[in-house]
Amino acid sequence: MAKRKPASPKARPPSNARSSPGEDRFAGDESSLVVMARIVAAHGIQGWVKLKAFTEDPAGLDGYAEWVVKVPEGWRYMALEDFAVHAKGPAAKLSGCDDRTAAERLRGAEVAIPRESLGEAGEGMQFRVDLVGLEVVDEGGAALGKVESFFETGDTSVMVVRGGRERMIPFVADYVKAVDRETGRITVAWEQDYDA
Repeated sequence: MAKRKPASPKARPPSNARSSPGEDRFAGDESSLVVMARIVAAHGIQGWVKLKAFTEDPAGLDGYAEWVVKVPEGWRYMALEDFAVHAKGPAAKLSGCDDRTAAERLRGAEVAIPRESLGEAGEGMQFRVDLVGLEVVDEGGAALGKVESFFETGDTSVMVVRGGRERMIPFVADYVKAVDRETGRITVAWEQDYDA
């Protein structure tokens, strides 16, 4: 049986993003949320959920006392009661999710943390939310558009770039050659043939 997580000094999302004191609905700007994982299945019978983490170190998800979870009614805060990383990936016990049925209802839900709770990205790391709005150019310097959003396909993040047309560019080293937040520019290896 999983033990309840004691009160800890873990990072807590800012209270000003709540719609009113004590309410668990996230009322902040959704564009400020950084999606860190997706709930993929129930884990056991006591309300635990299995996660697909989108972070380099899934254990880092345990550093936040509350997560913002996208349920059918919208984004809401859920306290993290317990967390473990198993051979098949991370799993979590969230407040209010007390049996397998409740865990199954969360299948497919995204798990996010408000950007201001994350601090600065480590060296060589990027938070996707910090890249939205940056200009994207090919290796010759021709503008392709601006980063509009990201989505996941399997194990790959895909950058949605909108300019004269919409382009879906995998966010992997084969395509993304440089990210310069100071100049607001991402350089990609992108051939005109890809647009055909």
